[in-house]
Amino acid sequence: MKFLIGLGFGLICSVGMAQEPGELMGYASKGSVPPGYAPAYAETVKAAEDEGRLVIYSTTDAGIAKFLIADFRAMYPRIDITYEDLNSTVLYHRFVAETQLGGESADVLWSSAMDQQAALVDSGYTMTYDSPEKANFPEWASWKNQAFATTYEPIVVAYNKKLMPAGEVPQTHADLARLLNSDPTRFKGKVVSYDIEKSGLGFFLATQDVAVSPAFWDVARALGKAAVRLDLTTDAMARRVASGQVLVGYNLLGAYTVAQAQKNPSLGYVFPKDYTLVMSRIIVINKRAAHPNAAKLWVDYTLSKRGQAVIANSAHLYALRDDVEGEFTAARLRQRLGGSLRPIAVGPGLIGYLNNQNYRDFILQWRQAVVQP
Repeated sequence: MKFLIGLGFGLICSVGMAQEPGELMGYASKGSVPPGYAPAYAETVKAAEDEGRLVIYSTTDAGIAKFLIADFRAMYPRIDITYEDLNSTVLYHRFVAETQLGGESADVLWSSAMDQQAALVDSGYTMTYDSPEKANFPEWASWKNQAFATTYEPIVVAYNKKLMPAGEVPQTHADLARLLNSDPTRFKGKVVSYDIEKSGLGFFLATQDVAVSPAFWDVARALGKAAVRLDLTTDAMARRVASGQVLVGYNLLGAYTVAQAQKNPSLGYVFPKDYTLVMSRIIVINKRAAHPNAAKLWVDYTLSKRGQAVIANSAHLYALRDDVEGEFTAARLRQRLGGSLRPIAVGPGLIGYLNNQNYRDFILQWRQAVVQP
């Protein structure tokens, strides 16, 4: 019989035991058309099951994505999934290289680096697909029927609750800059943020900070004065903060930080009151996907109420749909934070800084602010 082995290093694979693929297929139940979909959707389901496989490149940790994968396979057990959890920059460049070389690559790309996903759309790498779920999302959450936002994730400032008195905790970006400048000796080497030259998400968040407030450069200079440590993932940064290795973490993904804080009482976090960036994990389908129908099923599933409920209540990534209930939802965040939220729209405005000259200029300005002589 066919079974699904564990996630291991971010890879899902299915194996058989001495049977041919066609024979194995006979043991798995057929998928059905989701409630409310047109009967013609059965053709997409059948075609996807005939393909029998789906390859996903993603920046979402495999330990979180497993909830979505398990539920998707409960709906469509005849479709096996290969899931690779990659750094955003690695994901982008690997996909582009594989495609340009004419080789097989992922069917679906699901990344938190919104600008890189938009760049794939702009460069013609992605498939147009009119998802039946699109109407359940705000207009800003999709572009060209090729890029779809799936989450609504706040960006936070993390701090060590045991080492930083409550009265010191910065509530705004200006507060953070003042705090770091107030005692350079205390904070030297005790702050962590993304290495924006190696992390596509880190670069993207920095450019979005500037778009909201030019005062971001005050924060950047304060980070430099504090000899900021640079890292590639929120998980790694949150662990540093929780352990006391550093006192403050800047621009961490809220979903991952909250998850760690629930397990570690030393880790605190703040949604900045002046503005809280909200990013979305964007999903696109490879224009040359080897398994295009399976890719469509995955996109529709992640956008469906069922998939969004898993995103909110199992994966804890903050669902975007308004008809999903739970603590990790856009609706609950808006109730809590109101006008301070700054959701980042999906569209051509995302890619301006990826122009070679703009990218180099931004990196140079970042280095001048953050790297101390």
